Amino acid sequence: MRILVISDTHGKCERVYEVYKKLVSETPVDIIVHCGDYAADAREIQARLGVHVAWVKGNCDGAFGEDNWSILETEYGNFIITHGHAENVGFSQQNLYYKALENDCVGAFFGHTHRGVYTQLGDVYMMNPGSLSKPRDGSGGTFGLMVTTEDSVWGKIYRYDDFMDGGSGSSTEKKKPKVQGGKLRSLLNYSDRF
Repeated sequence: MRILVISDTHGKCERVYEVYKKLVSETPVDIIVHCGDYAADAREIQARLGVHVAWVKGNCDGAFGEDNWSILETEYGNFIITHGHAENVGFSQQNLYYKALENDCVGAFFGHTHRGVYTQLGDVYMMNPGSLSKPRDGSGGTFGLMVTTEDSVWGKIYRYDDFMDGGSGSSTEKKKPKVQGGKLRSLLNYSDRF
């Protein structure tokens, strides 16, 4: 399964359409995952592109309950989809890691921080595609691509500018990623809980 992973579009979807068009010119995209902020964007993307979009609500959609996540089934295993604010991903990915384990998931897609990351905690693949419209990492915008088979998972974060200019666009690509912890700066600057 070839999965385009996006998040935090905040009403600006033009770059999503550009990326999708370029991706499908090479190989079809089976599904788009939208990790929240804004849910209306996910519905618009699905209607315009005619490809299924699995989406969740984010904090800007008013999602603060316990049911703001879903499960995506792949041939490799299940992936949890969440925005990440309820799991406090701006500080640490540990809460989301445990939520993935509790729900028998091999991976997690999340957003909220507007910073792209692809890593592995234990046996759980963790991908935050960052934001194509409002990046907070100086990248000019990022998105993720995840490819699953029965036997493997491959993921990569792409920088929009590099990808559209024909370069590899790679921001991160890891087969055995290092574990990343939370950062005090992220807690203070990007947490909705303060």
